[in-house]
Amino acid sequence: MKTNTKSKKLNKAWLNDHVTDPYVKLAQKEGYRSRAAYKLKELDEEFQLTRPGQVVVDLGAAPGAWSQYLRRRFAPKEAGAGGAAVGQLNGRIIALDLLDFEPIEGVQFIQGDFREDEVLAQLEAALEGRPVDLVVSDMAPNLSGIASTDAARIAHLIELALDFCAHHLKPEGALVAKVFHGSGYDQLVEAFRQQFRRVKVHKPKASRDRSSETFLVGIGLK
Repeated sequence: MKTNTKSKKLNKAWLNDHVTDPYVKLAQKEGYRSRAAYKLKELDEEFQLTRPGQVVVDLGAAPGAWSQYLRRRFAPKEAGAGGAAVGQLNGRIIALDLLDFEPIEGVQFIQGDFREDEVLAQLEAALEGRPVDLVVSDMAPNLSGIASTDAARIAHLIELALDFCAHHLKPEGALVAKVFHGSGYDQLVEAFRQQFRRVKVHKPKASRDRSSETFLVGIGLK
């Protein structure tokens, strides 16, 4: 009974935070599918990651806010229904997620698990041999609540993203990946440092204070 009461209180607190969150309101106003768009926006503005004409891979893309932001960066002059950019897309965006999401004009979506070789092969085929300018990863595993297990699952996803970058990223390209403070965090930072010339850690304002998430940015392959 106490557990149920605690759960209800947590759900109520989350709902209250969500409804009153300024980034949620801003996302609704500007036509983004989630507040996560402002995390990538701040990271982009801080590290100047995007420019028209790039090839970008969006991992863990659902519900699509990061792809929406990238779409607007590559076609900034026009906005259609819901605030989504329309018209000529100067760039290439390939999005991937285990979950489906509503199509975004000009964004190629692959549904599948990035951990599976068959899905990775689909992604590589979609690139048609073109090198990638930017990989953005908002991937997160289903958390079990067991610290060691969750840390291993998170590390595995990051390792896959790093391996993908090693094979497909341009020498001056960049990787942005969501990570969580806790067990295994220092090892992930070190893995970035082994692969990239510049590594930055940044927690955007749109990331809630109580969340342990932060973002690693690696720029320029070694």
